[in-house]
Amino acid sequence: MTTTLSTIPADLTLETSKILMRPIQESDHDPFLHLAQQDSAMWEYFTMNLADPIQLRKWMDTALAEKAANTRRAFTIIEKNNQHICGSMSIGNISFYDLRFEIGWSWLGKEFRSSGINKHAKFAMMRYGFEELNLERIEFKTDEQNTRARKGLQNIGGIEEGILRSHMTMWNNRRRSSVYYSVLKSEWPKIKETIFSDHN
Repeated sequence: MTTTLSTIPADLTLETSKILMRPIQESDHDPFLHLAQQDSAMWEYFTMNLADPIQLRKWMDTALAEKAANTRRAFTIIEKNNQHICGSMSIGNISFYDLRFEIGWSWLGKEFRSSGINKHAKFAMMRYGFEELNLERIEFKTDEQNTRARKGLQNIGGIEEGILRSHMTMWNNRRRSSVYYSVLKSEWPKIKETIFSDHN
């Protein structure tokens, strides 16, 4: 069965009290580059080095092409209080037959980390997946070496499932092993009530 995002609107926006998530657009390039170049070390665990203008251009072209092909929905995250662009996150690897999708391709500018924005963005996507699409499973993956991201996924209720060894080639040619996490529909009500109790 061909997997596409044809039933997720191309113009979908998601929001919470803190953030707005809208589709990536070409005008986001310069703000993204500014954020990406604030902290070059942040790309150690990302598959591409977005501080490099050439790699950012390729990353954006891929995101826009996958939107057009209905295989991914890439969002720009905007902080509501000041309308600042904070970073990006995507829905992809979706299978409506299997009732699941992946949340990933996630990054935030240095000044927006540890601000609660990542948690709000994950909440908005999980709420959409479980409550609007009625999915059975939402999955996440990260670099085995990225202890910060692994802890963050555990903190939103993600259950570690296993490691895919030598799974991906990184921009610096390192072979990355990926750790998978998931949240199931049966787990969502409790997670929403406890971990996300102050989110709306």
